[in-house]
Amino acid sequence: MQKRIYWFALTLLMVSALQVKAQYAKQDSTYKKYFVGSTLLMLGNLIPNDPNAPEFIQLNIGYRITPKDVVFLEFKTSKFTWPLGIPWGKSFDAPGENYPGFVRQKVIGLAYNRFWWKGLYTGVHAMNAFQKYIDEDDKKIANGYTLFMTYRLGYQVKLFKNRFFIEPSIGLTHWPVQTNTNSNHR
Repeated sequence: MQKRIYWFALTLLMVSALQVKAQYAKQDSTYKKYFVGSTLLMLGNLIPNDPNAPEFIQLNIGYRITPKDVVFLEFKTSKFTWPLGIPWGKSFDAPGENYPGFVRQKVIGLAYNRFWWKGLYTGVHAMNAFQKYIDEDDKKIANGYTLFMTYRLGYQVKLFKNRFFIEPSIGLTHWPVQTNTNSNHR
């Protein structure tokens, strides 16, 4: 737990020291072409005594092609004990739905956002997920790969004089490519 808090604090410190602006900043003397970001979902790592803690880390590095066109790389790692896509409710954590162990994945993604009007944007994310299936005895039982696509419609809210932003959005996802990731690992 202390290690997680240390890494989270270090990430916040590094990000807060950068002179970055929100993605949709106007072209002026303080306009920055590059930005660094992450997600509030990393706060889930701080939930004490959670056996399903995702051990989730994300770092985004972006570039503004124009004030309306943004591309960025996403670097993620996570650990999970259930197949992705199971909604919270009766099926979540139900007997037979979890893996007999866990999956550790490392993700490299490429994303593009197009800003249309004020903070309204659409985006597409292509994420390459390299997965390692680990059994209950901490032994690797398989490797897998998933191309995970997300299509977003959202709105960017700028905060603290454009130094930070949040982007609530709705998304549609699918997995057009999956290799060695089916339910035979359950």
